[in-house]
Amino acid sequence: MEKYLIVGLGNPGNEYADTRHNTGFMVLDAFAKASNIVFEDCRYGFVATTSVKGRKIILLKPTTFMNLSGNAVRYWMNKENIRQENLLVIVDDLSLPLGTLRLKGNGSNGGHNGLGHIQQLIGQQYARLKVGIGNDFPRGMQVEWVLGKYSEEDMQVLSPRIETACDIIKSFVLSGINITMNLYNGNKKPTDKTKAQ
Repeated sequence: MEKYLIVGLGNPGNEYADTRHNTGFMVLDAFAKASNIVFEDCRYGFVATTSVKGRKIILLKPTTFMNLSGNAVRYWMNKENIRQENLLVIVDDLSLPLGTLRLKGNGSNGGHNGLGHIQQLIGQQYARLKVGIGNDFPRGMQVEWVLGKYSEEDMQVLSPRIETACDIIKSFVLSGINITMNLYNGNKKPTDKTKAQ
C-alpha cells in the first residue's frame, strides 16, 4: 500500500491552540474529524492514520515545537518508509492574505522556522501547502501576531478554506502534486470581493 505523510505544523499545548501559527494543526484536526479518526500521542507527535482508495494516509502534528519540526518529519518518514514525493507539509504563511491557499512542489522556507528546520534535515524538495494568515500587525509585532488567536470574524473567512485544504490533501494523495496545483492554485478566496470594494 502506497503511504503518504501529511504534516501540519504548529506548537503543542493548550496555550497555542487556535493561534495563527497552529493553522497546520487546525487543518489536520478538520481532516481527522471528517475522516472519523483520532490522534494518538506517539513519538515526536500526535499521529492518526486512515486510508483512501488503497492509499494509506498518516497525519502528523509534531510535538517538537515549531523550530524543531524537522525531527518529527524525518523520524516518521524513516519509520514508515515514506518517499519524499509523498510528503505534504501544511503551514501558516504571513505573506498571503487570510484564507489564501497556495500549494507548491518545493521551494525555499520563506523565513518560516518550521519549514527551515525541515529543509535542514531533508532538503527542500517536498510539497507544502501554505495557508495565508495575513500580516495586519504593527512593525516589530510579528511574533505576537503569529502566536495570537484567530477572531470569530477571522474564522468565518478561514473555516471554508480549511475545508478546501482538506480537499487538497485528498487530491494530493489520489492525483499527485501537479494535478492538484492546477486544480486549486489561483482559486479565488472569499476575501477577494471584500478587498476590492
